Amino acid sequence: MSAAALLAQWIAYLREERRFAANSLEAYQRDVAAFLYFLAGHLGGEPSAHDLAQLEPRDLRAYLAYRRQGADALSDRSISRALAAIRSFYRYLERRHGLTNARLQLVRGPKLKRLLPRPVSEDGVQALMHTTDSDSWIGMRDAALITLIYAAGLRISEALALTGADRPLQAALRITGKGGKERVVPVLEAAREAIESYAATCPFALTADAPLFRAARGGAMTPRMAQAVLQHLRERLGLPSSTTPHALRHAFATHLLANGGDLRAIQELLGHESLSTTQGYASVEVKKIFALYQRAHPRA
Repeated sequence: MSAAALLAQWIAYLREERRFAANSLEAYQRDVAAFLYFLAGHLGGEPSAHDLAQLEPRDLRAYLAYRRQGADALSDRSISRALAAIRSFYRYLERRHGLTNARLQLVRGPKLKRLLPRPVSEDGVQALMHTTDSDSWIGMRDAALITLIYAAGLRISEALALTGADRPLQAALRITGKGGKERVVPVLEAAREAIESYAATCPFALTADAPLFRAARGGAMTPRMAQAVLQHLRERLGLPSSTTPHALRHAFATHLLANGGDLRAIQELLGHESLSTTQGYASVEVKKIFALYQRAHPRA
C-alpha cells in the first residue's frame, strides 16, 4: 500500500473515530503530506508502507533540516508540531497495520520555551461583555458568546457546536471536547440569561438541529467570525492583541485559580488530558504575585 493511501486512512480515522476538529485534521494532514512529498524526492519515488518501515533517523533529520530552509522555513514550534504529527501517524500505522519503526524515536525535536497563557484581565472581560451593541441581535449574540466562553471555560469550537437543542441552557452543560472526550461544566445564570436574551431577538429559528450561534445571513457562526468580533472589540477598548476567544478560556481558568480554585478541578472543567497543561495557569499567577511584590515592597 502506498504511503498516501495510509495517510488518507489515518485522516479518516481521526475524523470519524476520534472526532478531531476540522482545524486539527487540516494541520495533521498538511504536516504529514509535506513529509511524504519530501520522501518522494528523497527516495526517488512515491514512498510505500515498506519505505516508511525502513526509514532511518537520518532520513527524518534530513526532512526537519529541509523544513528549516528557504522563504517558507518553519519555526522551532512548527518543527515540533510537524514531528508530533509524524509520530502520531506512525503510532496509527503500528496499531492498525503492524508497521513499526522504533529507530525514528531517536530523533528529537527542538527544545521549546514553554509559552504561558495570556488571559484577559477581569476588567477587560467585563468591558468586552458590556461593550457589544445591545440594540441589535448580532450585538446580543456577541455578548452571549463572550459571556458563555468566559463563564464555562469553553473552546470557541465547543461554544459554536451548540445547537438549538441545548436551549434553554441548564445549570450544567455536557460538552464534547478534543478527541471526543466528554466533560460536564457548570453554566452561570448570567450566561444562561445572555443566551436567552440573544435567542429572543435572533431573527432565525433556533431549531434543535440548527446551530445556536448564527451569522448575519442565518448560517452557522464560524471561529473566524468570532475572532473578528473580538478583534473589533479589543481595538475599540484598547485591549492587547492577545485578547482572543481562547484568551477568554484562559481568563476563566486564571481567575478561578486566583480566587482559590483547585487546580485538579480546573483541569476537569477545561478538559485537559494532563495536569501539566493546567499548571501553566499557576505559573501565570506566580508571575503576577512576583510583579506585585516588586512594585509594592519598600526594599524591592
